[in-house]
Amino acid sequence: MKSYIKIPFCFILFVLLMTSCVSKKEILYFQDIENLEANSQNNVGYKTVIRPNDLLSIIVTGLNPEAVEPFNPVSATSRNATERLQTYLVDESGNIEMPLVGTINLGYKTRKEAVDLLKKEISKYVNDPVINLRILNFTISVLGEVTQPGTYTVPDERITIIEALGLSGDMTIFGKRKKIVVIREENNIKSYGELDITSINIVNSPYYYLQQNDIVIVSPNHARMQGAAFNRNTPVFISLAGILISVISVLSR
Repeated sequence: MKSYIKIPFCFILFVLLMTSCVSKKEILYFQDIENLEANSQNNVGYKTVIRPNDLLSIIVTGLNPEAVEPFNPVSATSRNATERLQTYLVDESGNIEMPLVGTINLGYKTRKEAVDLLKKEISKYVNDPVINLRILNFTISVLGEVTQPGTYTVPDERITIIEALGLSGDMTIFGKRKKIVVIREENNIKSYGELDITSINIVNSPYYYLQQNDIVIVSPNHARMQGAAFNRNTPVFISLAGILISVISVLSR
């Protein structure tokens, strides 16, 4: 009689064990780390480019404060901390409108290229101008099996997929490490890449360094999906096990 009653519980235990088994090859990061030195040079030339809808902070300074004042609607040297400096929204064509200079195209230029172009145009009005340009809305989103999913602002305009996962509190134990998806939009065309964080070859991917507005998605692994399905059906399993035990008890009398 007792052996019959144990059958449903053994079955449930078996299902739990099967859904919780995860190989360490699916968990450990950079399992071939010894190859790092040979592969670490591919992304040295990475550069952020300015894109439509970027919000730019452009501060112009020079030896003559009065000469640069038209380019800073609120003076960069103002002692009033509550005042805000002018910001520029890049339009769909990659243009901004600056005082005196007028329309200037910064779209898809690197920071250096944009600064050089601004310096060339502003030099018509100011001797030896110094240009400080920043992208204020450089954000990335991390979703899925991470500790703290959300959207994060990157102040230095340079971030790797590893740093993005760190910002979000790292992947949970149930994150699919061999298929992290990065969704990107360039020139109004959406693309995506898949990254395997268990391999150091991830540094060779064009998606290793993230661009502004990239979306990182960490999918749940098989154990999480099976566990979720089991949790939804747990009340059903318990009811069936109870009925089965009752039937066995009646038949064994």
